[in-house]
Amino acid sequence: MITNVSEPSARTASENSSGGNSPWLDWQVWGAPLALMLLIGLLGLGGEPWIDALRYDRVAIAAGEWWRLITGNFMHLPGNTIEWQGLRFHGPFHLFLNELGVLVLVLLCPERLPALVWLRRLLLLGLGMSLGLYFFAPQLRWYVGLSGVMHGLFLLGLLPQALKKDIVALGCLLYLLGKLGYELYAGAPVSDEAAIGGKVALDSHLWGAISGFVYGLLFRAYRQPERWAFWRPAPDSKNPGQL
Repeated sequence: MITNVSEPSARTASENSSGGNSPWLDWQVWGAPLALMLLIGLLGLGGEPWIDALRYDRVAIAAGEWWRLITGNFMHLPGNTIEWQGLRFHGPFHLFLNELGVLVLVLLCPERLPALVWLRRLLLLGLGMSLGLYFFAPQLRWYVGLSGVMHGLFLLGLLPQALKKDIVALGCLLYLLGKLGYELYAGAPVSDEAAIGGKVALDSHLWGAISGFVYGLLFRAYRQPERWAFWRPAPDSKNPGQL
């Protein structure tokens, strides 16, 4: 499943040298996601002091520490111990699951996007999700994790393909929406909370998905490749596929 891949008429020499038509060898597909994985991995090395300083914290945000609306999305719970068939494993499983989520996102929805578009998506989806928590989930005192933003990113990646009648994308999108509905009705599975070592903030998944949907409408990301420019210039008749 390939999303937002440039048309052949827009292909340049640099694109040919980075993998031609194949998104799997293109640095524009993998560069930003790998940088994101590296970032959250490095932040995880800071342990609980960094978590306390950067997590979404309702009281601290109300006191003026507004940056937590963004930084909390990139922090994760510290390592925990899980048991499986009598074996005990200890590690940063919350971080691992979100690292894995980024990989799955790229494999399902490889997009050749400028780094600035990736940055804009992460910042605006993170901000939208956190504001949703702040105004509509007052019972949530603090939160860490990328899963809310990931729900928005998956929606942005899957919906354009579903609109093109991609059966795999449509199935994944229906699963995502069904998962959200089930979580709102029945709550998070106990196994999920045991795996990450904490309570799953289901509201973050909902507001992350809502933020992703609204973002896609604002930046017209569902019908054509997303660009950094908010307003799209008229197509160039000589280069109709140029970004």
